[in-house]
Amino acid sequence: MPIEKGERFAKQDVYIDYPYEEVMYRWDHVARQVFVRFYGHPESITPVPSHNNLFNEALRFGDEITSQQYRQGQSQP
Repeated sequence: MPIEKGERFAKQDVYIDYPYEEVMYRWDHVARQVFVRFYGHPESITPVPSHNNLFNEALRFGDEITSQQYRQGQSQP
């Protein structure tokens, strides 16, 4: 089920896992920025544009995860 940006994005951080591309995203609602973390790597310090194709694909086809799951990361297969 797609993850809606709407009101939730204005009120809370959202974490997304997109296993198909081995990537996770973190929406920081205070900074209003998106950060990316590829499996087996730390989070990028450079924000990703919210119109990024892969981010929007992850919103449509990925899974929402917890902040703890995001911090733990995923290992590469």
